[in-house]
Amino acid sequence: MIILEAQPHELPPQVQICCMKYSHPINPFSIRIVNVWTLRAESSTASCMSLEDLKHAQRERILFLDQCLTWRGQANRRDLMERFNISMAQAAVDFRTYLSLTNTPPVYDAGEKAYFSTGDHCALTEAGPEQVFELLDGKAASLGASIPLPTRVMDSTVVAQLYRAMKGERDIQITYTSMSSGLSDPQWISPVQFHFDGEAIYLRAWSYKHSAYRDYLPIRIAKQTEMKTRERPAPLPFDTDWNSLVRLWIRPRSDLSDAQARAVRLEYGFDDKTHLLIETRKALAFYVVRRWRLDDEKARLELDRMEELGA
Repeated sequence: MIILEAQPHELPPQVQICCMKYSHPINPFSIRIVNVWTLRAESSTASCMSLEDLKHAQRERILFLDQCLTWRGQANRRDLMERFNISMAQAAVDFRTYLSLTNTPPVYDAGEKAYFSTGDHCALTEAGPEQVFELLDGKAASLGASIPLPTRVMDSTVVAQLYRAMKGERDIQITYTSMSSGLSDPQWISPVQFHFDGEAIYLRAWSYKHSAYRDYLPIRIAKQTEMKTRERPAPLPFDTDWNSLVRLWIRPRSDLSDAQARAVRLEYGFDDKTHLLIETRKALAFYVVRRWRLDDEKARLELDRMEELGA
């Protein structure tokens, strides 16, 4: 008699199942490992299914799952359940549907209880920078309509490895092209946070080369199929700039006429206030100034002062 214990909804196409064989009441149990290849129970119609054949709600879930595997490099049923407020059974159905659609199926890790994308992973669709940041940041957001932005094509293999290092609290070796020197040297960093300035995604990481926290553009990191990682040799220093707040006092440019200043106040909703106040992390103040063009002589607004609020 052979007894198999497994959860069918967790099985990838090829799995190992522990089996127990009992041959005689006097003899002891013996344990065997049996390789089992499972076949997906799909009809000919299902095997020919495309994204367009799915209902809108399920298509959105499948696309989310695909982007998780593309940019995070991993996904599990919990990701779908929390994002779309669906049942575990429905999440399992969505995973099976995704596996029937992709030509590069992910690999299931029973220890992690998650699927991991392979090195040859090919996304079903493309994603814009806002969608990618939402995935990396882990927070859902309603983006609404937005103007077209210059296309910045990041390599998903690079981003997925950075994300895994960040989640695993590990160091990773990158080859980064510096804007100031133009050099591309290997260096060790420890990723801690992704952030988005409205146009590009940045990675904040501890730089062992500079002994400081720095922002890196993943698009400038050389593509490698397998980047080197290592355990952090020690806890990272406290990121003072990331954990400190500043308040920016913004006003119409002082060289505008009274009529122009009134128009600017209406446009930016000053109401009766003399300034617009923006609070942000100290580490992100530079991006606010650049995004709002507060240092541009032809802009309509200027930075009056910046006040540090502390941690």
